[in-house]
Amino acid sequence: MTAEEQMVGTLPVPADDPIDPAKVAAWMAEHVGVAGAVRLEKFKGGQSNPTYKLITEHGLFVLRRQPFGKLLPSAHAVDREYRLIAGLHPTGFPVPKPYGLCDDPEVIGSKFYVMALVEGRNLWDGSLPELTPAARRDHYHAMIDTLAALHNTDYAAAGLEDYGKPGNYFERQVARWTKQYRASETEHMPDVEALIDFLPRTVPEQTRTSIVHGDYRIDNMIFAGDAPRVIAVLDWELSTLGDPLADFSYFLMNWVTPADGRSGIMGLAGADSGIPTMEEAVARYAAATGRDGVPDLDWYFAYNLFRLTGIVQGIKKRIVDGTASSAQAAKTAERVGPLAAAAWQFAQRAGA
Repeated sequence: MTAEEQMVGTLPVPADDPIDPAKVAAWMAEHVGVAGAVRLEKFKGGQSNPTYKLITEHGLFVLRRQPFGKLLPSAHAVDREYRLIAGLHPTGFPVPKPYGLCDDPEVIGSKFYVMALVEGRNLWDGSLPELTPAARRDHYHAMIDTLAALHNTDYAAAGLEDYGKPGNYFERQVARWTKQYRASETEHMPDVEALIDFLPRTVPEQTRTSIVHGDYRIDNMIFAGDAPRVIAVLDWELSTLGDPLADFSYFLMNWVTPADGRSGIMGLAGADSGIPTMEEAVARYAAATGRDGVPDLDWYFAYNLFRLTGIVQGIKKRIVDGTASSAQAAKTAERVGPLAAAAWQFAQRAGA
């Protein structure tokens, strides 16, 4: 079964998922102006904030909530997600239309927000096997151009000037993910300990500040049904103000990640496939954002893999605690060790 078959689409809401549709319907009537019964289906994909399709007689909506149970500090902040989407939507950047935020956990058991359901194509396999080489290139250009548009967005004009803290983004993020990792640690991992020592001592200088998505990859986008165009960027849980090179280097990680039916495309780029080379991706992004180029990427790759290690370790901890939200969580959690090892390899290439 492919990743798209496993992760795209919806399932009936599990019996142990205690969301009361009547309470959702009452909230929708009061805050969105949509009256009548609501039926819920749960989207297959994702381990962070559980997400549901709301089916009403007035149309389809999406509800995204925090996981139930004890949460790590600063994680699963759906109120921040909602604020970001509400700020970006009027600028024309492709995000779903926001309808309302409920910060009262008494309604369904956790905070949640409701947004529009964007109809289009959700792609999981970065190799885009069903497309022609020309179409693959166009889709990659669309992803690069959309990321550049995000980084060129005037975040102050969008009311997001205080969406992130001042100072070096990577310094804050290394500290954050170290703390998150410690909070969800289940075993001693020497590679992670080495990274926790190396990364904060070698943080690169930050020269620009922009909105940072934090998890910019192909399966967090919806493409138009009939064109190589991104019509919605999803999953803003990790968004903040920071160094745009964090997003771009994370996206470039696809070029050094094995092609296994997910976003990795290592060894596939080039003229025959239509997928731009990393050098071509860098040149297109640099031209769109007014850069001369990007720095050596090994440190950035080590950081991104360290951060992914922290994220996946959090999923592993939720499995231990019995609060993981996806059937794919256990398989994802198996990646902790390999991610940490790969991060340390890049750190060594960066001078560790």
